[in-house]
Amino acid sequence: MTSNLITSPSDAREMIRQNNWPKPTSGLSNGFIQANLAVLPKELAFEFLLFCQRNPKPCPIIDITDPGSGIPALAAPDADLRTDIPKYRVYRNGELAEEKTDVSDIWDDNMVGFLLGCSFTFEEALLNNGIPIRHIEENCNVPMYKTNIECVKAGRFEGPMVVSMRPMSEKDAIRAVQVTSRFPSVHGAPVHIGNPASIGIYDIQNPDFGDRVTIKEGEVPVFWACGVTPQAIAMHVKPEIMITHAPGFMFITDIKNEQYAVI
Repeated sequence: MTSNLITSPSDAREMIRQNNWPKPTSGLSNGFIQANLAVLPKELAFEFLLFCQRNPKPCPIIDITDPGSGIPALAAPDADLRTDIPKYRVYRNGELAEEKTDVSDIWDDNMVGFLLGCSFTFEEALLNNGIPIRHIEENCNVPMYKTNIECVKAGRFEGPMVVSMRPMSEKDAIRAVQVTSRFPSVHGAPVHIGNPASIGIYDIQNPDFGDRVTIKEGEVPVFWACGVTPQAIAMHVKPEIMITHAPGFMFITDIKNEQYAVI
């Protein structure tokens, strides 16, 4: 993918805005937090905020926009969430209606945008600790799966947690727990290691989102809570409209990874 590409967040967002980055953002602007996007009508915003507060592992909040605004004032005040993500998904009544590279035409004065922490943030820390990341090695998107782990209900929002998976040796898995525990605001430590069936994943070769990656002999799958969870919730709750990022196509913030690390 882009593990060695060093680009400032503003330059990366400009490249994305000009449709010059039509692929997942893992490894882009190393050192800076990437975020998931969930956009809802303001009448649902409080319930969704409550849902995120009750489910901080899959939905850690980075920033929230004012109603009608696409500007993330804390995460990147010169950015625009309507144009600065490589690919968006638009759900209508719980069904995926379309994918777009710009949602300015449907983001109206009633919309509130939520930026949620992304596991791409801690991948840099894993790499710095000598832990290989398979989807970067194989130049594809991280595999993501719906599970049988139920999120804590908040108002109309309820449904299953989505997890991302990275295969690694047992020794690396132990170190990965230590490394990612330093980043509780971007999913933190894994939620499961080992047998996928224990969390309701019965075909590891067919992810619900993202791409399949190679699991080598002697490796174990390691699962982290994933910010794609709101998309699974959208399919379950069926709001009239919900805009999200396409899985793996994230928003790049101006916030450095280490600002969210716990020493």
